[in-house]
Amino acid sequence: MDFNLPPEVEDLRLKVRAFVEKEVLPLENDSASFSEHENIPEERLKPLREKAKKAGLWAPQSPKEYGGMGLPMVAWAAIYEEAARSLFGPLAMNCMAPDDGNMNLLRLVGTPAQKDKWLKPIVEGKVRSAFAMTEPAPGGGSDPTMIRTKAEKKGSKYIITGRKWFITGADGAAHFIVIARTSDDKRRGLTAFLFHKDQPGWRIVRRIGILGPEEHGGHCELEFTALEVPEENVLMNEGDAIKAMQIRLGPARLTHCMRWTGWAKRCLEIAQDYVNEREGFGIKLGDRESVQIKLGEVAQQIQISRLLTMHAAWMLDQGGRARKEVSMAKVQVAQTLHNAADVAIQLQGARGFSKDTVVEWIYRMSRSARIVDGASEVHMMVLSNFLKKEGRDFWQWGPGEGRKNDR
Repeated sequence: MDFNLPPEVEDLRLKVRAFVEKEVLPLENDSASFSEHENIPEERLKPLREKAKKAGLWAPQSPKEYGGMGLPMVAWAAIYEEAARSLFGPLAMNCMAPDDGNMNLLRLVGTPAQKDKWLKPIVEGKVRSAFAMTEPAPGGGSDPTMIRTKAEKKGSKYIITGRKWFITGADGAAHFIVIARTSDDKRRGLTAFLFHKDQPGWRIVRRIGILGPEEHGGHCELEFTALEVPEENVLMNEGDAIKAMQIRLGPARLTHCMRWTGWAKRCLEIAQDYVNEREGFGIKLGDRESVQIKLGEVAQQIQISRLLTMHAAWMLDQGGRARKEVSMAKVQVAQTLHNAADVAIQLQGARGFSKDTVVEWIYRMSRSARIVDGASEVHMMVLSNFLKKEGRDFWQWGPGEGRKNDR
């Protein structure tokens, strides 16, 4: 068992580290680098992205023929973590949600024509995208079988009606994937559709305010009154949306973990720098045993997070579905991120609670980590079901027979 990264991946990791250090981190010290929604404004992001392209650090998950790097998922884990030393690093390299997950899905299941029309512009950074699945109650959330948005076929087109909410990045996105019901079949009743923002028959009802900070495009509520989608814009086949969601959401959850690990490490870095300099009652905070215990616990949890994330990434590269491995990583990393930010705030005192560092930004963002892409409790239920089914075989190192990806 070799935990060394392949030399080419290690070289890329160090290259990303240097790029973030030189080009991205300095932007965080300028208030003009934060928009009203507390993310980097488009006018500042654009030149940063051009630098990333010139450095050969663009779209790690996407095919080379479309301008991406065409890397395996183990490489994503290594370089996404480095990119997320800065709040803006993943955006700079075009590996931030929701575009990241949408590009990966289109790469895996799109037809050649769909890739040219819908994937290529996202990879090139010319458009943003969104994935419209979640609905207000009593519609679908963590349970997609409850989805109520309907798509009725009329001739060679589908007419979509319904409502979605908390759709990340919808405001300003040009390319959308929407999940709608085409039949009452429990497993094959849902279909994924591609549509463009300029098509009539839908609208953004509101941009929902959140604890923040927000991704570009916010989190929006959408209404579909009569959106017409031609059958060539069905992703995969009619009735395949459950499969499409599984293909998208597993890796997307894991890429969240990769980025969250980078942000957790940043919190620890800021806290450690502070306690090594700050004195109180005749002693530096970093020399106090109570402080050392807090830092050590977070460091350990971050390493556990990295190992779970990398193991799941490796399993996906081997062709496994890694459902339980992704769930374990998602729960662990989400909690670790929150703990890392909380400890960093506590150890800095009032400075941690202020906007003098990025820790408060990460703290507010981290609370959503235990909710997005499946609440931690849902993932624990997934793990419990696997344990019941597999018994002692729950603890496997490799993908295992019968657990191969069926995509």
